[in-house]
Amino acid sequence: MLILTCPAQLQRLEGALRRSLPLALPVHGAVMNINRGNPGEFEVVVDSWPEFGAVLARPSGELETGVVSGPWGHWGGQSWHAGRLLTAHPPRRLDPSVRVASLSPSHVDLLNETWPYGGNSRSRRYLAELLRCFPNICLQDGAGQPLSWSLTDHFGTGAHGYTLPAHRRRGHMQAVMVLAARRAQARGFFAFG
Repeated sequence: MLILTCPAQLQRLEGALRRSLPLALPVHGAVMNINRGNPGEFEVVVDSWPEFGAVLARPSGELETGVVSGPWGHWGGQSWHAGRLLTAHPPRRLDPSVRVASLSPSHVDLLNETWPYGGNSRSRRYLAELLRCFPNICLQDGAGQPLSWSLTDHFGTGAHGYTLPAHRRRGHMQAVMVLAARRAQARGFFAFG
């Protein structure tokens, strides 16, 4: 196994993975993050270069164990079928007092309480790391309290999306997901799911 550190090799790998979408989607997002500043401090390992057969994205050896790794302990992928048609319902009008914002570190306890994998110190550290390193988006009420949000992880995918129960069925999550997809696309990432 060979760790790729050369920017030219990483750019070439990103291009090769782009041609292998959708199967390469999970690792493609990680390589894109690495090529754009590596906020999660990941590294890419290939079985051989330049003709590789396997690619692995993992936390670099310089990280403290468990800081960025997911609480589930292993990474998996999903295959997506080409040709799927994505349809959406007509957009709803949001309440005029609702505004688009980003989550702050002060919201990490709320995130940890609402995440199905949360409720412990390890998940809290993971969510705090996502807030610190990766893009997120939320809708806030007039008092600045989060109503609905979505976080991005080191693979460039949605890690935690949630709408508070009292604010459900009002189109908040749909608005969050559309805005998150537009922001991701503007940064060169693919919107999928």
